[in-house]
Amino acid sequence: MTGPIVVINPNSNQAVTDGLRDALATFSLQGGPAIECLTLKEGPFGIESQRDSDSVILPLAALMQSRPDAGAFVIACYSDPGIDTCRSVVPQPVFGIQESGVLTAMARADRFGVIALADGSIPRHRRYMARMQVLDRLACEIALNMSVDESARGQGTFVRLVEVGTSLKAHGAGAVILGCAGMARHHAALEAELGVPVIDPTQAAVTMALGALLAASV
Repeated sequence: MTGPIVVINPNSNQAVTDGLRDALATFSLQGGPAIECLTLKEGPFGIESQRDSDSVILPLAALMQSRPDAGAFVIACYSDPGIDTCRSVVPQPVFGIQESGVLTAMARADRFGVIALADGSIPRHRRYMARMQVLDRLACEIALNMSVDESARGQGTFVRLVEVGTSLKAHGAGAVILGCAGMARHHAALEAELGVPVIDPTQAAVTMALGALLAASV
């Protein structure tokens, strides 16, 4: 049996990690790799700026290097901080949730929309999508304009998610990506409300990791 899929929340907010664990509870397969969710204790309470994103690269890479038992890693922060560095220092596959979420959305719809955490996150996301050469498939990206902690535990988060998701549909999005790992707990209810595929990018990344490990074991 292969080692676990280690899902790392690069911010230090345990509530976000708990939400990831709940969202991934059904992904553990009998006889398949375990799924382990960790919090990067050295990370900021929320990754809400380029500086926050850059600050987790070295501790994130060090954490992965400390887990030679892992079968694969998932960086559970939208914009995939440190993905190139991490891929360069560990032999295991490393999946980022933005990359995986975008690829999954494009498999479900011609054009997709993204619910960002804040307006300041959008340029960072767009730079990554430009690197992926997928901006022509992006219908629109709209921000909730709340903190990571609010997205995970805020009382009015779901109402705001519905508002933004509805606006993305009006802009032509046939699928909607949750642009922050903290939104994971709202995935199923939002998909039912919007009536289009809603992509939890952490689930998308873990699905790709599972596929890679299961294929390697055949």
